[in-house]
Amino acid sequence: MKNVLVRLLGALLLAVLAACSLPPEKPVTRAELMSTRIYNLYIIDESPEQVLNALNSEGEVILESKRNIPGKNYPVYLKLLATSEGIDVLPYDR
Repeated sequence: MKNVLVRLLGALLLAVLAACSLPPEKPVTRAELMSTRIYNLYIIDESPEQVLNALNSEGEVILESKRNIPGKNYPVYLKLLATSEGIDVLPYDR
């Protein structure tokens, strides 16, 4: 019973450590952020500088935003991930 508990706690600790985000090896630039066109496609309250700071320090950021469709209100979460290939943008409905 004790071995099972120790293994379970070890597995849980490993899962938590593996899920932590890391800062990118190469800092994300403003040009890379703007090439995603998120400020054209979505209404975002945070400035590009705030998003860059979060991406470069944490490696990911989740933003509350809305799709930029006049006359419509579609709230979404945007998850931005700084990867070695660039920025991945993942929209999720709220």
